[in-house]
Amino acid sequence: MKPLFLIIGVPLIEIYLFIKIGAKIGAFNTIALILITATMGILYARYEGFNTLKSGLSQLIKNEIPVYEMLSGAAIAFGAMLLILPGFATDFLGLLLIIPFSRKLLFKNISDKYNKKDTIKKNFIEGEYEDLDDNNDDRKL
Repeated sequence: MKPLFLIIGVPLIEIYLFIKIGAKIGAFNTIALILITATMGILYARYEGFNTLKSGLSQLIKNEIPVYEMLSGAAIAFGAMLLILPGFATDFLGLLLIIPFSRKLLFKNISDKYNKKDTIKKNFIEGEYEDLDDNNDDRKL
């Protein structure tokens, strides 16, 4: 059901928004707004991408794994792709992925949802074992 919504629903939403916004501000202004948002989004995505790269390199210098930076870089790339696509809804989602504040909120919500530390602690059993084959050399026939 979800792929069908993406294939049919997203273009329908974009067409609806084109018609509504185009009726309010005019066709030329609508096209200009689409081009401006795509250009500004690409430029801002490039800027944020370089910031993420610098942050990731500083994490590597400290011998830490740059997990947030890798996820952030992927989100910026996807956001830039959404900004390149013509449409107001995709531009809005792309801007949400590129802006650092909203990206951090999104990552925090996702990590809280899929955080499984509590279930790992509950299912962990501590114990000791002894290999009986090593201690029983007397049983040799």
